[in-house]
Amino acid sequence: MEAEKINEIVNAQKKYFATGATLPVQYRINLLKKLYAAIKADEVEIEAALTHDLGKSALEGYMCEVGLTLAEITYMLKHIKKFAKDKTVVTPLAQFASRSFVRIQPYGTVLIMSPWNYPFMLTLEPLVNAIAAGNTAVIKPSAYSPATSAAIEKLIAKVFTPEQVAVVTGGRDENKALLEQHFEYIFFTGSQAVGKEVLRSASKWLTPCTLELGGKSPCIVDETANIKLAAKRIVWGKFLNCGQTCVAPDYLYCHESVKDQLVAEMKLQIKKQFGEDPLANKDYGKIINKKHFDRILGLIPAELGARSKEDTLQIEPTIIPDASWDDPVMQEEIFGPVMPVLTFKSLDEVVQKVESGLRPLALYIYSSNKKNINYVTRRVRFGGGCINDCIIHLATSEMGFGGVGESGMGSYHGKIGFETFSHKQSIVDKKTWMDLPMRYQPFKAMNEKLLRMFLK
Repeated sequence: MEAEKINEIVNAQKKYFATGATLPVQYRINLLKKLYAAIKADEVEIEAALTHDLGKSALEGYMCEVGLTLAEITYMLKHIKKFAKDKTVVTPLAQFASRSFVRIQPYGTVLIMSPWNYPFMLTLEPLVNAIAAGNTAVIKPSAYSPATSAAIEKLIAKVFTPEQVAVVTGGRDENKALLEQHFEYIFFTGSQAVGKEVLRSASKWLTPCTLELGGKSPCIVDETANIKLAAKRIVWGKFLNCGQTCVAPDYLYCHESVKDQLVAEMKLQIKKQFGEDPLANKDYGKIINKKHFDRILGLIPAELGARSKEDTLQIEPTIIPDASWDDPVMQEEIFGPVMPVLTFKSLDEVVQKVESGLRPLALYIYSSNKKNINYVTRRVRFGGGCINDCIIHLATSEMGFGGVGESGMGSYHGKIGFETFSHKQSIVDKKTWMDLPMRYQPFKAMNEKLLRMFLK
């Protein structure tokens, strides 16, 4: 799409927002209901697009993308009136007589840029939050998941006018043209490298941003963990979507005394969950493209003999049982079905090592020792995580999801998502039937006494 056309779209949305049409809560409710109905109507087509782009089965497509989006809409419809309502707060006695309140206002026209790994959910969930908060939105799905992008474009055209929500498809040229526009808010999900470019572009207009990035998320298993259950849950979380999940356990960091047992159990679980030949499993997905396929294969030591199929872009679930911190696989976020295993002797070592690196998006700890759990989760800074499970912390509208430090800034989902796309206006409504004289000159001793009594 040409830059001139993008400029027209943004200007049209700003003009529409200026009419005040998006402010009534019922308007937003009606749009969310239409979106819900349209997703239900197009569900089969959306899931087929996810299968085409990423090899996801219909069940996985619903569980991890369509179903989560529907649940977010349902949650927002249930709570939107409460979220949008003015909130009265306590007024200091020194400001008597007045009413203080917080009014929730939409930012205006926002940009949502989404990635390819969960292309439907990571586009539509932020959009649900933005619409609920009363914004207009331009959404830019990834060029790497073209079938899903086309399904999204069709869906959006059925529900919204271009002045309400517009889809811009394409690649780097379109991204550049969008980032040259003056949006009131930018919501970006993707790599740290591109996130930095987004932030640099946003600085031109001082546009606030949410950046949902990634990082090497540790999966810590101590000597008290339920090893069989831990292995089962780790294998599910690591190899979901072939490891192409921003909050997937990136590496396994286990106590040296349980390493052999844990690795053995994980190998058993791979067979149980994916079969003797995962590459022949119709429900086992694929790597998004040849570039990432080659990159991931390059991280696996040749002696492991990991099986792959270039024609279908599939790599079998692979464990690197004796990884080291200096291995290539530990120098970048893997984003693939490869699990390096490292060991530790003490949790002090774990905390020191993880804290010495970049802030991870997620952290998982498997343990039956509450002291150990509290020690790790309180001492290590990370975006979010789970105790004795993985990934599921992002699958709720009751908690915000986001990173910290290098793994991102800001969060969304549910109420926090509504607030992400809103500005809180602090307003004092001062009454006119009386006017306290304390603040006015000439200052008097009695007024000073009253001020000191009120302000302390």
